[in-house]
Amino acid sequence: MADEVSDRRSQIVNAAIDDIIELGLHRVTHRSIASRASVPPGSLTYYFGGLHEIFEAAFEHMYLSMSREYRVKLEQVASTDAAIDAVADLITGDYMDERQMRALFEMYSFGSFNATVRAYCHEWMTLSREALSLHFPERTAQALDALIEGWPMHRYFERRDLDRAYVRDVVQAVVRLS
Repeated sequence: MADEVSDRRSQIVNAAIDDIIELGLHRVTHRSIASRASVPPGSLTYYFGGLHEIFEAAFEHMYLSMSREYRVKLEQVASTDAAIDAVADLITGDYMDERQMRALFEMYSFGSFNATVRAYCHEWMTLSREALSLHFPERTAQALDALIEGWPMHRYFERRDLDRAYVRDVVQAVVRLS
């Protein structure tokens, strides 16, 4: 029974993430999630207290999953040069695809007025900086994290790829400042 509950909750959370990405948070409804999850609409209220709890669970799942991927990329490298390359890869598209970027925008927007998701945003930043701190001092990790968050946003809205060589040079310059 516990596995069934966990599976159904996961099914609903994954459907919510897909809905958030494809529709935008403002257009997601109990019905749209239930339809995508192939569950009766009433079952959503059995597992969650309302849409805000579904969104919170979806964003928690998303940030934890993306944080793990981020950390793994940085754990796989052994030298500062390799870490610089890993950061350049994260910035230029190796880390977040277009769907994940849209989900991130929705998470930050919802987090601007939902305290639980705001805490998730803060925790995500903390986890990102901890992963970067495997190779870089704290202040450098903070600056690199801002580049990793911000530069892909520019790529997304400008609809053009970033020059990886230039991005790597900028990352290297930030690292040299420390």
